[in-house]
Amino acid sequence: MNGPKNRGTPLPWLQLSIVYAVQLAEPITGTVVYPFLPEFVRRTGITKGDEAKTGYYSGIVGSVFFAAECLTVFQWGRASDVYGRRPILLVGPLGLGLALLGFGLSKDFWMLVVFRALQGVFNGNIGVAKTMIAELSDSTNIGDAFAIMPLMWVMGGTIGPVMGGLLADPAARWPDTIGKIGFFHEHRYFLPCAIAALFALGIFATASIGLKETHPSFKKAINQVADPNESTALLATTQDVAPIKPPTMREVVNPSVVWCMVNFCAVAFLGMGLTALMPLMWSTSIPLGGLGFTPGTIGTIMAIYGITNSILQVFFLGKILRRFGARRVYVWSLASMFVGSLAFALENLAARRAGRVDRLVWTLLILHLGANVTNFAALGAIHVAMVENATSSATLGATNGLAQMAASGVRGFSPGLMSALFSATIDHNIAGGFLVYEVLSTLLLLGMCFGFMIPKMSLAAHRDAK
Repeated sequence: MNGPKNRGTPLPWLQLSIVYAVQLAEPITGTVVYPFLPEFVRRTGITKGDEAKTGYYSGIVGSVFFAAECLTVFQWGRASDVYGRRPILLVGPLGLGLALLGFGLSKDFWMLVVFRALQGVFNGNIGVAKTMIAELSDSTNIGDAFAIMPLMWVMGGTIGPVMGGLLADPAARWPDTIGKIGFFHEHRYFLPCAIAALFALGIFATASIGLKETHPSFKKAINQVADPNESTALLATTQDVAPIKPPTMREVVNPSVVWCMVNFCAVAFLGMGLTALMPLMWSTSIPLGGLGFTPGTIGTIMAIYGITNSILQVFFLGKILRRFGARRVYVWSLASMFVGSLAFALENLAARRAGRVDRLVWTLLILHLGANVTNFAALGAIHVAMVENATSSATLGATNGLAQMAASGVRGFSPGLMSALFSATIDHNIAGGFLVYEVLSTLLLLGMCFGFMIPKMSLAAHRDAK
């Protein structure tokens, strides 16, 4: 009796793959600049030879990206409710590709800021991708659909920096070949930007041909105006559909959605805090409260952790969500992250006692990472809860956009706050050097309490019951 219920409806993998590809373009284009950004900033002359100012100006370039994303993500979601998901999602990779080309061709610092801000603007339609994933799935397989998302971010976050590091300043790297082309002496960082931009533009071209509309109202209208036996059905646009009135904030926000958004912001803040603390604590010397790892060791650990985490979500998260529901998975995930936050202090205590990182410390570290694997599970669960509790399909884009806007804001705030608290804790030896973990653990317990406010039964289930 449980078999058919747990099996789930087959997912439309072709359409989902296109949406995932659009998502993959976002982290690749966003992170490709990381390896060469400080050097690029210095070469614009804005620091006037003072290397100490590089971090300040690089920070401006980095911050403007997240600020622009935060300010536009809700508008993209609302626009997808009015004009359809497909055209709004397509704007993303097209705009990212063009903005990145402009970034690579820039010579002036403030042009870097402008084009980086544009990347943030076009990266802001991530909420539309989530909406399409929700509309391409149903209650039996939505967990499986959302479980693939972390894999895209891990892949993109790995490919982008590698691409940026290998292809930056190609004239100096390959003087006998590319070095003979004057253009690459003048534009030292254009090549990695161009390759990443071509990837985004290629995704745009593919999606333009193969991606179908998922907005219920527009799908119905397109099916009415297009002959299903003709190939033009695939290329049908929403121009024959009268624009839909954008949903009001009152229509978007209901009590269930509010609690889902509160929890989305909570796990976004706490997850980013944990992620920021890991390399910071690991790189700090043992006497000062860390483990004294080298950058190479930290990079290897985080790469293995990220890949393993994503694989686990892909193969197990959907089944777990179907079995236990979004609310239970979310609360259990935060409980597991709470254990992970306590492991920070235990690792350092064990390392101090042994005077080095011994087998016990490694065992605690593995348990720590195993506990924190549920960070992605909590995000997947809250995405599903958000979709299930949206007022209606007509407000789904705005709902996801509003939630993403709020989460983007707290994500940008969390690493700096946790890093500053870590430094203050060590500098003043507050609570034995472990105050930051006590604060984080307390916030995780509070987050678990918030999790119990997620409705047991979704609005969709209430409507079905009626």
